[in-house]
Amino acid sequence: MLALRYVYVLALVVWLGGMLILGAIVAPTTFEVLQASAGEHGRELAGAVFGSMLARFHYVAYGAGALLLLTLTAMRVLGPRPARGGVRAAIIAVMLGVALYSASWSSARSMRSRPMRVGCPLACRLMMRGAFVSTRCTSSRRG
Repeated sequence: MLALRYVYVLALVVWLGGMLILGAIVAPTTFEVLQASAGEHGRELAGAVFGSMLARFHYVAYGAGALLLLTLTAMRVLGPRPARGGVRAAIIAVMLGVALYSASWSSARSMRSRPMRVGCPLACRLMMRGAFVSTRCTSSRRG
């Protein structure tokens, strides 16, 4: 029972601590350094770098959330019920829902903001009608 509590707390620390570190340290530092070194394209580059980090962290969040629900359920089944277990499970479910929404929203937004490189202007115009394609579609042909 004690081991389950430690796993529960460790998963919670990894999830919440990871969000705190990403938001308070990694994002500002990434944007500051890349804007200073890459000039006008630094902000776009920093957004791409941090977006990639955030996409990878979403998998950590999913794993931590699943582990939290699993250990909470195991604590309910194996021993005395944890205090406010239903409230805890509801909060974890909401956090997982927000993480899933955040991942889908940020990936759709990043797809819309990326320039597409295609073979001909006609294909470019046709692809711009799609939901996830930017109007910054550029042709790979020269001339």
